[in-house]
Amino acid sequence: MLLIMISMLAILALAALVLVFAAFPHRGESVPGVPWLGDAMERAADVAPVLDGDDQKAWSLHS
Repeated sequence: MLLIMISMLAILALAALVLVFAAFPHRGESVPGVPWLGDAMERAADVAPVLDGDDQKAWSLHS
């Protein structure tokens, strides 16, 4: 039971982070009350790999 509760709290925390990212830094606004969280999310987004729009074979299974 404790494992389920810990798992659910972790899932809710991750969902809250995704919601905050979609609501603020993704649109170029700062996060009110916790600006360090917005800065950390922006740095993480800059480091994450991104597919270019002109890469047509990125999702293809066959080369």
